[in-house]
Amino acid sequence: MAEYFVFGIAESLLGKLASNLYEEVSRAFDLYEDVQGLRDTLLIVKGMLLDAEEKKEKNHGLREWLRQIQNVCLDAEDVLDGFENQSLRKQVLKASGSTRMKVDHFFSSSNSLVFRFRMVRQIKNVRRRLDKIAADGSMFGLEKIDIDHSRLQRREMTYSHVDASRVIGREKNREEIMKLLMQPHLHGDGYGDQSVCVIPIVGIGGLGKTTLAKLVFNDKRMDDLFPLKMWVCISDDFDIRQIIVKIINSASDPTISAVPQESINNLDIEQLQSRLRHKLSYQKYLLVLDDVWNEDRSKWIELKDLIKVGAIGSKIIVTTRSHSIASMMGTVPSYVLEGLSAENCLSLFLKWAFREGEEKEHPNLVEIGKEIVKKCGGVPLALKTSG
Repeated sequence: MAEYFVFGIAESLLGKLASNLYEEVSRAFDLYEDVQGLRDTLLIVKGMLLDAEEKKEKNHGLREWLRQIQNVCLDAEDVLDGFENQSLRKQVLKASGSTRMKVDHFFSSSNSLVFRFRMVRQIKNVRRRLDKIAADGSMFGLEKIDIDHSRLQRREMTYSHVDASRVIGREKNREEIMKLLMQPHLHGDGYGDQSVCVIPIVGIGGLGKTTLAKLVFNDKRMDDLFPLKMWVCISDDFDIRQIIVKIINSASDPTISAVPQESINNLDIEQLQSRLRHKLSYQKYLLVLDDVWNEDRSKWIELKDLIKVGAIGSKIIVTTRSHSIASMMGTVPSYVLEGLSAENCLSLFLKWAFREGEEKEHPNLVEIGKEIVKKCGGVPLALKTSG
């Protein structure tokens, strides 16, 4: 469902806004109040998304409202990327030590003012659009539902959207996973079960397991291979009921099933299982279970028994940091994701640290960037936090 996709984006944005990185950069450029204002508005809209789930069946105008939220949240991601880029520039300056290297203009106060002016304008634009969306939500009768933050998962929720143009060095990995997905399922799970194929992607944190899964999930070839695609973020809490709800919501595409439904939160576990079987039965599906931490085999078997009702050829991708979890869930050998090459790391660093073509004007800074890249060990996420 659209609201759950957008809810995932909003969760991710709020997670970023609460991080030390954004607080430091926003304070350094006197943008703290603007960023906090964006966070507050986003919290209101996110609360309305929960109410939209309850009321969307009775008001088709909410679909356009959800589309507008999706667009503005994706634009907000671009704005926050500007903060990350600026942080990387500051890291380059720190790495230069006492050597001046004629970079005064690049990091001059005038450039800082330009950055602040641009960020203020972009943040205000996003806030203005979110304010209008919140107002429109009130017109639809939506109310902000408060969230019990003590029960929120510690990790940021993920979602299936990815801008493939911003991903570097994972083309070969994508094709290798695609090849596995296109193969007929010839292996059981070690317990005589031939009904479901599970492909684990395993690797240390920050390597880009989720990004790789997104690249595969959004590849147009997958649309032809799997009529039904579902993305579910698992993270800390392997709660069977919540996972069932997430799978049902992800499977509820109007082109696949237009069965009217009451509030899913009011269904008991038996009704949820029935709804899940209805969604998956005889469908050839691709299901991504992202960020799995559960090591309890009994919980996995319970979930697997519920979702193995799909058509022959259905596949499940699991992303996890744990080799033991990958072995427990996988029906094929784990796909072990390695770090990026030094060349790809540098390309990624330059893409994040400079605007397009800007690195050509500062070859000395590029050399410093190479030293930073060496410390990152091929881990894309480390490029954002190194320094």
